Amino acid sequence: MDQDKAGIARQFIQAIPHSRALNMRVELLGAGMAEISMPYDERLIGDPKSGVISGGAVSALMDTCGGAAVMSHPAAPASTATLDLRIDYMRAATPGQRITARAECYHVTRSVAFVRATAMDEDHENPVATATGAFTLERPKGGTT
Repeated sequence: MDQDKAGIARQFIQAIPHSRALNMRVELLGAGMAEISMPYDERLIGDPKSGVISGGAVSALMDTCGGAAVMSHPAAPASTATLDLRIDYMRAATPGQRITARAECYHVTRSVAFVRATAMDEDHENPVATATGAFTLERPKGGTT
C-alpha cells in the first residue's frame, strides 16, 4: 500500500473526535482493507446490568473502519464520507474485551465505494456484528481517476 495513503488514513482517523474519544487504534491498513480496534470502556456501556458496550460505539467503530478501508483502496481518492451503512448485530460483545473491526473495500465506481465489515471481540469465530456500506468518493476537480 502507498505509504502516503496509509498516513492520510491514520491522520483522518485521529482527526475524528469520536475516534479519539473511543480510543480507536489502527491495527492494520492495506490496499482496500483496514482493521481498527477499541478497548472496553465503562463509559460506553449501553446496559448497566450486563456491562455490554452500546451498539452505537460498535457502529462508530465499524463506520470508521469502513471509511479507512475506502481511503486505503488503490483506486480511491483520499477523501470519503458514509452514504449508507447497514449493521446486523449478531450478539452482545463480551464485557471487558477489546472490540476489533475488519473492513474490506471490495468494489469502487467513479463516485461510490462498497465495503463489507465484521466486528468481533476475542471470540473471532462468533462475530458481534457485520456490516455493508457505501461511501462517497471525493475526487479532485479536473481529475480523471
